[in-house]
Order: sequence, then structure tokens, then C-alpha cells
Amino acid sequence: MARRPLPRLRLGSAPAPLLRGRDFARTAADSAADVLHPLIALTRGLRVMAAAGRRKWVELPGERRGPALFLAAAGVFVVFLLPYGPLAAAVCLIGAACWAGRERATAAPGGPGPDGTERLRTLYEALVPYFSAAEDPSPLYAHGGDWSRAFDSYAFDEGGRLTRLHLRYPAYFTDGEPGSRARIEQLLHAKSGRGREYLFAWDEEANRLTLTVLPPLSTAICAQRFVTTPGETVLGFTDTSSVQRTLPVLEGVEGVEGGDGGDGGDGGTGPAVTGGDRSRGGRGGTPAEPATRDVPPVVWRTGPRSTEPHLLALGQPGSGTTTLLRSIALQALHHGDVLVVDGSGTSEYACLGGRAGVLAVECGLAGTLATLEWAGHETERRLIAANRARQLGHPLPDDIQRPLWILLDRPSVLSHLAAADGRPDPQELLAVPLRHGRAANVRVVVADQLDAADGLSEAVRTHTRARVLLGPASFDQAAAVLGVPPHTTPTPEMPAGRGYARLGTGPVHRLQVPATPDPYDDATSEAQRQAVLRLLPRPEGAPAARTAEQPRTSAPSGA
Repeated sequence: MARRPLPRLRLGSAPAPLLRGRDFARTAADSAADVLHPLIALTRGLRVMAAAGRRKWVELPGERRGPALFLAAAGVFVVFLLPYGPLAAAVCLIGAACWAGRERATAAPGGPGPDGTERLRTLYEALVPYFSAAEDPSPLYAHGGDWSRAFDSYAFDEGGRLTRLHLRYPAYFTDGEPGSRARIEQLLHAKSGRGREYLFAWDEEANRLTLTVLPPLSTAICAQRFVTTPGETVLGFTDTSSVQRTLPVLEGVEGVEGGDGGDGGDGGTGPAVTGGDRSRGGRGGTPAEPATRDVPPVVWRTGPRSTEPHLLALGQPGSGTTTLLRSIALQALHHGDVLVVDGSGTSEYACLGGRAGVLAVECGLAGTLATLEWAGHETERRLIAANRARQLGHPLPDDIQRPLWILLDRPSVLSHLAAADGRPDPQELLAVPLRHGRAANVRVVVADQLDAADGLSEAVRTHTRARVLLGPASFDQAAAVLGVPPHTTPTPEMPAGRGYARLGTGPVHRLQVPATPDPYDDATSEAQRQAVLRLLPRPEGAPAARTAEQPRTSAPSGA
């Protein structure tokens, strides 16, 4: 037996009372919205103002919340005492809430404009020789063709310069060859405007290419105590889209009140100051209030399970490699002992001399050879002690668990002096710490100039799997140092501490090293000097310099 279908409701044939009721309800709702519109705007404005106040309160440092709360209470009390004060305050609050909750008209997005259209057409014509073929019956790129078919989306800044472009390219383009991709990236970089960094994201599966202008990395982050665990070292900071982790840091300029910070304190959080464009820090500028914000860091993880226990940093003169080593030393002193070898002999690490945890600061050839020879023997001693403890089933001794950091700046200079004097190459003495440093909890960091990279020993080039390149460099130089070229276009001019970092076989990250100038340099501003001195340990022999739970290895006999 067939089932009868259910009756369908047709609005067009609905009875007249139903239609009249629907129209009346719609009219009543519109009238209520018009009548209650001021109340809706007032409520929206109060919500916006409350959210803004809460955000300001969260961003306010803890030591300034008490005075701010006192000033607010005092203002409310004064307003309450004035004639008609509460009424005037209520009127002002309602007016401000209505203004904050008003409906802002949003302009409809239009086309690129005459200048933007000309830029896109020129860019399209420049891509025709690379994205076209004579055998293509329906070419996507052709002289005099329609550029809107190839460019899916685009964006311009206030000056009319291209900031983002999403384009399509034919499937027969050899996007898997690095040379072909480099030619397209170089062309887009030249036609879109030099002096900026561009990120190129290739989607080989969908035949899409996205060009994005990267914002400049902040140079206003100075040396400070970073929220990390033992075995983690912050090399610098990068883009938000590169890493999944963020760290809270102080950014800005903060004056220092009282004291000269000579003893270095206990390593508390230092103030953040403007790093400037010089490796040793610029002179003081206009003070600004520091701000706490979350920034994505480039974290270098070391330890027994690390695949990149040693690091090599190369750069042009004045690019900030010494600043990077000084920043690593300040972080390493919180949980380990440090050996510093300054091949340049410019006393860039004089602030570390005599501090607790600093075993030696050498700048001469004789002292360097004795110190590195002791480091090799110390590495062997740690290996033997760790092996005996494991065989007996005992925990590892504390002096073995405490990391030993060996920092070498400009070893090529010392190698040249050793060759001229007929002495052993200091880099050859690093062979044992480099080969067995991971098991012995020994970390080696080498920094040198880019033009002296050929003078590095084979052991240094082989065992330093973490790489940092600072300063301007070509694609070939970046590929030679990092192993692969970066996905961004390097700019000819960079601030100090600006470059790229690659940890092992991971991706290449843009890097901005936190400003860590020499506090004894006359060109260093007072705020930067205090920021570095606050992170230094107490001088050797000072009270509470080191507790019994943190024993240290014996100093090298030749240091």
C-alpha cells in the first residue's frame, strides 16, 4: 500500500492572518532595535572599554600596579568631593561608552587602483618568459594576457608597494629544481621592491606560489633572564610563523635607579633596552616605557640527547657574533661553567673575568693552548668517571652533570699565530671536546668571520651541527654555512645581530640576537650596561657566590 506524502507548506499560499502576523513581528523587532539602539551602543562601548582596561592592567608591570591603583582611587575620591562631580563623571562615562560602541563603517575592498594595476601588469609581463611554453595551447602567461587569471590575491601597503601576492603557475614549470625557483624568487624580489625581506612559500602540489613581505624583527630586546629550562639556550628571536613556542620578554628602554651594578647581583631579570644597530650598543636615546610581550624564540637544546651539541657562528665584521657569544655565556653561567678564548684580543669578554663559574678568560696564544689542552683532559676525565659510575650502578657525579662550555671567538687568528710560531693549532685541541662533548656534557661554541671560514679545522666544520649566520650574505654563502639557502631574500643592510639560524637538519629561521654589549665599553648606554651587569654572577669569592648543591670543576692549571 503506497504511503501518502505529507502536505507541504507553501508560504505564498499561506492564509492572510499568518502573513499579517509575520509582518507585524518583523516590524516590532525592527522598531525595538531602533528604540534600543542607544542602549546597545552603550553596552558595546562599556564592554570595549572594560576589555581595554583589563588589557592595560595585564600589561602593566607588577611593581607599578600599586601606585596606579592608588592614583585611580585618589582620582575617584577627588571627583566625589567636587560639586556635581559624580554626575559629570557619569555623563562623561556614558559619552565615552557611546563613542567607543558606535558602529564603524567599513569601506568595501576595491581594486588595486591604477598604480597597483600597473605594478601587477608589469610583474605579470616579467613572468611570461619563465612561465610560458610555445607548445602550450592555452597559456596562463602570455604577452598582453590577463594578469587576473594568474594572480589570485594581492595586497598593497599605504605607499602602494606590494606586500602579499598569491599566484598560479603552469604544471610544467620545474618547481622542483632549486635553480628555477631561485630565478623566480630573484625576479619577484627585484620587481616588488628591494630593501625588504620576502618569504616565498611554494606549493608544488597545487602549483601555487605565495610571496609575503616579512616585518622587521625587533631590535629592542636586550639581555635578560629568559624563561627556559636547563639545557636550553635562547639564540635570538624569529617570526611568529616559524616556531610554535613563545617567551615573555621585556621590550623597550628602562632607566636604572641607584647603584652601579658592579657585583652583578644574583642574575635576576634585567631590563630590556633598545639594541640599536651596533654590535656594542648605541648611545642612549629617548627613554620609553618597557613592555612585556610574548615573542617566538630560536631555542638551542643541548645535552646528552641533543643531536646538535656544538654551534658555529659566522658573520661579517660588526655583524654581532661576539654579542651572540656573550649572550650565550650569560645564559650558560646560570647552570654551568664557562671557558672563554678571545682570539681577537680586544678584551670583549673582560666583564666575565673573575666571576663565579668562569674558569678562564684567555686571549694569548700560550694561555689558550694550556686552557684547551686542559679542556681535552677534562673531557676524557668526565668520560672515564661517567663510565665507571654506570658500571658500578652509581649516579653520575655532580661535577660531570654540570655542563662545561668552551667559547672560542676568532680561532682563525690564533691558528695563524700558532703556525707562525711553530706551535700546535689550537683548533686541533678541540677534537676531543667536539667528538665526545655530548657524552661528557661539554658544549663548544665557535665564532669567526665569514671570510675566515676556510681556516676552520675539519673537526670544527664536521661536529658543529647548529649553525648561525649573521650579517649580509649571498645565497651561495648562506647555503655553504647553513647547508640549505634560506626561504627569504637577504637584504644588503642588516642591523647588528640580525641573520639566520639552523639547528641540525631543521628549517632555516630568521634570527635577531638580543642586544648584549660589552658593559665596559664607553659606547654602551647606561641602561644596556646595567642590563648586562645584572646578569653577571658575583665575583669569585664573594658571599653566596655558589652553593654546595652546585659544585664546580677545578680550574685549568695553565690558565
